[in-house]
Amino acid sequence: MKKEILGLMTAACLSAAVSTCAFAADYSVSTDGSTSMEKTIGSLGEAFMEKFDGAAFTYNPTGSGSGIAAAKEGRCDIGLSSRALTDEEKQDLDGTTIALDGIVIVVNPQNPVSDLSVQQIADLYTGKISNWKDIGGADAPVVLIGREAGSGTRDGFETVTGTKDQCKYRQELTATGDVITTVSQNPNAIGYASLAALSDKVKAVTVDGVTASEETVQDGSYKVQRPFVFVTRKGEKLSEGAQAFFDFSFSDEAKPIIIQSGVVPLN
Repeated sequence: MKKEILGLMTAACLSAAVSTCAFAADYSVSTDGSTSMEKTIGSLGEAFMEKFDGAAFTYNPTGSGSGIAAAKEGRCDIGLSSRALTDEEKQDLDGTTIALDGIVIVVNPQNPVSDLSVQQIADLYTGKISNWKDIGGADAPVVLIGREAGSGTRDGFETVTGTKDQCKYRQELTATGDVITTVSQNPNAIGYASLAALSDKVKAVTVDGVTASEETVQDGSYKVQRPFVFVTRKGEKLSEGAQAFFDFSFSDEAKPIIIQSGVVPLN
């Protein structure tokens, strides 16, 4: 369902600090794409509308592939992708990385397995390991949960683990939240989800002994990670409102907002 966020003047703007607030009733920006970016883009959108009183911001969570297509076809101002653009897509589009996100491997809280190597993760998802007992878990079949084709999360996961077009998914779900819910309800399930979307309903396993965090994603020691990308049409100028949102999102002012959303802004 399309989510719309309408801007209201903040209490700060009503105070003596009103001079710090910008008034832009004609600012409007539409975004479309990655469901993994929901928390980050939502936080940025709210902060943008607080900064620019009267601005309107919309976010349509359709998945990375759909967001890229929407940007190319001019159906949104800024597409959102949780994977890098392909060489073919770069012919018509520009991709600007705003943050890095860890892709967390999640299991049911009842699962005793707490650490996996990248190779073990690949072996699980390609069916080479099909029973949890082979890696220290219960004597039970492994239930593989993943994202749908075109998902940026799936693309990032399969690229890092070297499993592209080889994963033997039991279920392919269309949103990060659905993956977390499904894994939380099945003691034999394993899935992957954005660090920004992680909840205590599931258990995050370490990868090669490294916990996914802001610090380990930034320094590269956590290996399963991918970019969050703003997608725009090559050679075309953004609307005034969309450009204002783009500039705000890459400003120093936005960095703590991005960090608070659970991902890592670029230096």
